[in-house]
Amino acid sequence: MSKGKFSNSNRESFLANVPESTFSSPECNVAARMKFNFSFVQDDQEQNGFVPFSKLSQEQKDMLFKKLQDFSRHSRGELEKMPVSAGKHRQNVLAVYHDFPTKSNAIRPKSVPVEADWARLRLESDFRLCGFFVPNELDGKEHEIYKVRFDKNTFYVVFIDPEHNFYQL
Repeated sequence: MSKGKFSNSNRESFLANVPESTFSSPECNVAARMKFNFSFVQDDQEQNGFVPFSKLSQEQKDMLFKKLQDFSRHSRGELEKMPVSAGKHRQNVLAVYHDFPTKSNAIRPKSVPVEADWARLRLESDFRLCGFFVPNELDGKEHEIYKVRFDKNTFYVVFIDPEHNFYQL
């Protein structure tokens, strides 16, 4: 805009900061982004190698938050394809196991629905977040009682696993 005799710097500043996208615009990917829920975290399995959030070091907490911030910029599908290593032992950031692993140090919580798709997010080295997704067939369906739709991009964290104890090789 011109800085002529009739310019208004307040107006120009306001207009420069007005968002240009809407939730329905093609460039807005809010609906596809990964979401995280911590209401199922199990703090009672420390003897099995899982750590309560309160016992993580500040460095671990900082790393965890940075990774969650980064992961939440992507969809579940993108994270399932995103590599974290190279070579013949290449893994992806997100692995969905569907069933609870038979070789695990974890005890399956009774509070997690039986149909849950179990998964893990690889953060760094052996550090993992383990939890579940609602099954794909429930995605977008409305819960009969709560009248809220299920979302396959929500990862429900159950275990904070700094030593790779959830899925034993």
